[in-house]
Amino acid sequence: MAGPVRQPIDSPSLERYIEKNVPAINTPISLKQFGFGQSNPTYQLTDSKNAKFVLRKKPPGKLVSKTAHKVEREYRIIHALQNTDVPVPRVYCLCEDDDVIGSKFYIMEFLDGRIFIEPHFKDVSADDRREMWHDAIRTLAKLHRLNPKSIGLESYGKPSGFYDRQIKTFTALGEAQGQVRDVETGREVGEVPGMKELVGFFTDKKAQPKDRGVPIHGDYKIDNLVYHKTEPRVIGILDWEMSTIGHPLSDLSNLVVPWTYTAFSTTRRNSHPAFAPGITTPGLPTRDQAIAWYAETAGWDPSPELAWGAAFAMFRDSIIFQGIASRYAVRQASSVEAKKVGEEMVPAAEICQELVKRAKEGGRSKPNL
Repeated sequence: MAGPVRQPIDSPSLERYIEKNVPAINTPISLKQFGFGQSNPTYQLTDSKNAKFVLRKKPPGKLVSKTAHKVEREYRIIHALQNTDVPVPRVYCLCEDDDVIGSKFYIMEFLDGRIFIEPHFKDVSADDRREMWHDAIRTLAKLHRLNPKSIGLESYGKPSGFYDRQIKTFTALGEAQGQVRDVETGREVGEVPGMKELVGFFTDKKAQPKDRGVPIHGDYKIDNLVYHKTEPRVIGILDWEMSTIGHPLSDLSNLVVPWTYTAFSTTRRNSHPAFAPGITTPGLPTRDQAIAWYAETAGWDPSPELAWGAAFAMFRDSIIFQGIASRYAVRQASSVEAKKVGEEMVPAAEICQELVKRAKEGGRSKPNL
């Protein structure tokens, strides 16, 4: 998945840093850039002995968001999880000196496994498909069982008020990102449809889930997982940029979002016919089965709050897509697919509006949400 470098970095300077700080890597090095990584440019680093590593850095130039691209936070939580039963890559260094390659970065282990872009696990057996989903859910539940203090993350985030902070953060992001103008056309990215009404609903304290205060990934989904090359098990979780101490419902709602999207459409980018209501895909669990697996390992039942969580997940997605659109507008996006991904802002917002409408009508626990 690694190819030509689209955003060059100063290799000689990087090599000098590595020689002083990362004895596991033998210089000289060669670099390729991964196609994934919408937010932080991600590179495959190969050393003189053909060993492979991964470098994650902040984007170059002035950043649209002051809260995004926190590679130092990624490093901190991955490092904290090294000796737990949550699978993560080994990390080798964190460089916070912008003078080395122009922005902060860290280097981690390259996991030689499989990354699946589509959550229905195309071209695997029915038994493996079922177990790969089961292990994705089991792995998430293991993360949520951890006590932040026991792994040195008691100061990584606040134990309460998670969704209040999320609402404030994403509202501010939405306002800033919507005002970004395309460097060629001068056209604004634009506001998320129905933004004010959506924020009004989510700030209603009576409907919000109760705090739980556990480590969360922040963007937990199938394509952020690395699976073993031949076995149906997760060997690593990637892309921890949005991690914090928060509510586990956030991660779970994000993971089951293929069912959420496909309940409304089977043609959008983030939906797939395999998850459509009434369709049986060999080995693919139902949404209810996925939730039951999670409850079994996590030790709590999220079902009563999932409708609210599903709606908020779509609100957050719409802001994330808007952010990708804004980075594309100033030609700062990392992924080659950024323009198309950014166009998903409106469909995500429309689904969110429908979910909020259903929640207001009293359908908080409908299974198709």
